[in-house]
Amino acid sequence: MIVLGIETSCDDTGIAIIRVSGKKRPIIEILSNVVSSQIKTHAPFGGVVPNLAAREHLKNIEPCLKTALKEADLKMKDIDLITVTIGPGLIPSLLIGVNFAKALAYRYKKPIIPVNHIEAHIVSAFSGENSKFPAIALVVSGGHTQLVLVKKLGSYKIIGETRDDAAGECFDKVAKLLNLGYPGGPKISEQAAKFEIQNSKFRIQLPRPMITHKNYDFSFSGLKTAVLYLVQGQNSGMPALDGKNQEFIQELCYETQQAIIDVLVSKTVNAVKKYRAKTIILAGGVAANKELRKQLAAAAKKIPHSLFLIPDFKLCTDNGAMIAIDGYLNRKSASKNYNKIKADANLRI
Repeated sequence: MIVLGIETSCDDTGIAIIRVSGKKRPIIEILSNVVSSQIKTHAPFGGVVPNLAAREHLKNIEPCLKTALKEADLKMKDIDLITVTIGPGLIPSLLIGVNFAKALAYRYKKPIIPVNHIEAHIVSAFSGENSKFPAIALVVSGGHTQLVLVKKLGSYKIIGETRDDAAGECFDKVAKLLNLGYPGGPKISEQAAKFEIQNSKFRIQLPRPMITHKNYDFSFSGLKTAVLYLVQGQNSGMPALDGKNQEFIQELCYETQQAIIDVLVSKTVNAVKKYRAKTIILAGGVAANKELRKQLAAAAKKIPHSLFLIPDFKLCTDNGAMIAIDGYLNRKSASKNYNKIKADANLRI
């Protein structure tokens, strides 16, 4: 079976083609996974501008499809299923992908499978592993920070989520405060990796919001505000943040990253113990953060009989391959009633 995946939930245009063979234990082969990034478009604004994102999707989506088909050495007539993200996400972006998928399906008489973006992130971590249920999935990105109880594939319950800023959004806003550029996560990680704790001159301590709360919700707006106040204090008498005081910037990035990781790991571990989960899943764009991967993996090892699953780096950020894989797993919902396929920016898992 050949499956086409279309992803336009935010600012990355993703088109992928996978081949699935075998019945008892399907083998998934990614034939192409084309992603067109909009980083340069949104960098001047320090974040994603929805209408600009939609405009770029409209410009890039057809060239991405042509490239994906060429890399897979296939034509549209070879495609068996079309899968597309219908939500959650930015509605202007989602509409581009959904309408493009419906137009393709109508033109080539193919069935469509609507895909939940969050479920696709979770599914991307399995990669053929013999996962055990129940599982706890930590989904972390620029728009989402959620803890999801996975009873089995297709059966989910959100047990915790952010009350304000997502972890990725916090990274972006802190990076903007420090004039590091966009996207913030990689920029902060790069600076944090340069920090040498034994030579620390500033001893910065940031809060770990809600880390002691008994629930599984998150809040990162206070952390962002703490960084803002610290930066303002530095600008009003302490060493100036003019790009010259690299040691201060490196330590602040290190402490920001560690504060976020401490909260994410602590909440996840508590949820795993509460629900007696047998598998821990890390997914979403922030799952590409090497320190988060390392520290959550270390925490998972301390929990008896637990399996830790994480996607390959190329499947962490938004991409069409995870949409195609998720669509294949939900192939029973395929339909040629295209009018029922609609974008839903607030879709819940």
